[in-house]
Amino acid sequence: MSEHKQQPDLKQSPEQPARRDFVAKAAAGVATAVIAPGVILHTAAVAAPRTTPVTDIKRWGMLIDTAKCADGCTACVEACEHENGLDLQDEPEGVKPLKWDNQRATWIRKVKIRDNMSGRMTNLPLMCQHCEHPPCVNVCPTGASFKRADGIVMVDRHTCIGCRYCMMACPYKARSFIHEQVVKKLTRAPRGQGCVESCNLCVHRLDNGEENTACAEACQQSGHGAIIFGDLNAPHGPLREALREVDSRQIREDLELNTGVRYAGI
Repeated sequence: MSEHKQQPDLKQSPEQPARRDFVAKAAAGVATAVIAPGVILHTAAVAAPRTTPVTDIKRWGMLIDTAKCADGCTACVEACEHENGLDLQDEPEGVKPLKWDNQRATWIRKVKIRDNMSGRMTNLPLMCQHCEHPPCVNVCPTGASFKRADGIVMVDRHTCIGCRYCMMACPYKARSFIHEQVVKKLTRAPRGQGCVESCNLCVHRLDNGEENTACAEACQQSGHGAIIFGDLNAPHGPLREALREVDSRQIREDLELNTGVRYAGI
């Protein structure tokens, strides 16, 4: 004898609208729910993800004022590594510390430059410069290195074959190769062995409605304010206003790459 199963009633019950409203609010990041005595679940408000194609209306970039960059401060480096999961890297067993230090992925590094005429030392955070004419893109045989319409230079990990031509072409040594298997990673910043990676101006933030990078935010919170991020195409935006107030330059201006990152005080 076959058992007759009652089909569920697909008509909306009175309590369904309220439940649907709750789910919608939770997805928008505004819900607070008690899930057990003394345990409260809070969901933080988040910006809406991008729903439109990237255009060239904006060109993202930044100004780094080296006069405000404090000696010994690593706030920007630490923020970048935490934001993109680089601080989850573990030193492989048996690898010499010096070799690991040279191979460990780094998206921002603090360097010191010396003026040969005056002897003056300058602290300089160095990362991908997001060139308008990026050499890394020109030499990539698979198109894995590419520039978005909004000026962000990125690597498509699905098509990167690890040839490292882009690393050789970059005049800023801003790219890293992942030598070891990546065990721990963040969903917002996928990483994989055998791929090249570099600063992407926190593209996951921008595509979710935010308008600041982790490094710039950390620099502001540290009280130095050496990094200003913004839209180079916005005539009255904070980045363009800052560029009007100080003399700035590009690193290796002779290459005529029209970088998105500018420096003051050098």
